[in-house]
Amino acid sequence: MYESTWMFCVKRILTLPFVLVGVSILTFVFIRFVPIEPAEVILRLSRIAPTPEAIQALREELGTDKPFIMQYLLWVKGILQLDFGTSFVSKLPVAHELFAKLPATIELALVAFILILTFSIPLGVVSALYKHSFIDKIIRLFTVLSVSIPTFWLGFILLYLFSLKLGIFPTNGKGSIAHIVLPAFTLALPTIGLFSQFIRSAMIEEYEQPYVKYAQLRGLRKSVILIRHVGRNAAIPISTLFGMTLGNLLGGAVIVEQVFSWPGLGRYLIESITNRDYPVVQCYVLVIAVIYVLANLGTDVLHRLLDPHLMMKDRRE
Repeated sequence: MYESTWMFCVKRILTLPFVLVGVSILTFVFIRFVPIEPAEVILRLSRIAPTPEAIQALREELGTDKPFIMQYLLWVKGILQLDFGTSFVSKLPVAHELFAKLPATIELALVAFILILTFSIPLGVVSALYKHSFIDKIIRLFTVLSVSIPTFWLGFILLYLFSLKLGIFPTNGKGSIAHIVLPAFTLALPTIGLFSQFIRSAMIEEYEQPYVKYAQLRGLRKSVILIRHVGRNAAIPISTLFGMTLGNLLGGAVIVEQVFSWPGLGRYLIESITNRDYPVVQCYVLVIAVIYVLANLGTDVLHRLLDPHLMMKDRRE
């Protein structure tokens, strides 16, 4: 089992460079479709008249006057040397700025993930155990509403109610535990609704399997059937969904960080896109791509450990 899982991890990690090459090319191409010249934006931010001569001089300084292929190859060469470039705006190393803001985004994503686990599992299990009851209908209504509400609108509503009207939580920034409650809940709520529905469906499907009816005929208690049989088998598809969530939360925190002025990667990305700061956007996409690939790898490994059929398939192959 260990060797098979180890080889699986090695094969997946070896594909990482190809994924990053594809992501880097797409990012490099798409970001340059933006019609506004970065040199012009930077000059305006510096309160300098964007004359054609000034724009050309700054383009030569930034290297954006070179042919597209040359720019890409120089950027890739820098990455291979662990040099992710310098921000057009701050003139600081991009990697230094990104990794300085990464802990705030990870903190927000982890708290949101804990909230997802805390609420979605009980809601999904209760909804499955009491399907078609009044409790089940209330939970399903909540899940539909939570998935349907736009994230930015939910954030503004929570700010208005709990910050401006009630004064319970701060309106923006980062500092105490109170600062993270509203942004984490805003980030987690849509996923709580989605996971609750998924867990409900997985539990109901397992409850309808013949082995559950056999266990009931044997006189096993409901709690034993739920924990040892239904919960264990339902955990396999559920674990896949949960494992992919952390990467989604890291990438999806952009809107939430902007609404709550949370000093993380998402807010920094918005500022960089606005300022046409190419090196920052390119490095951000690469970092998120690596996180996604590693999160998916961890999910696949967990799935294989929970599902013995995958290990038996590996041995036959």
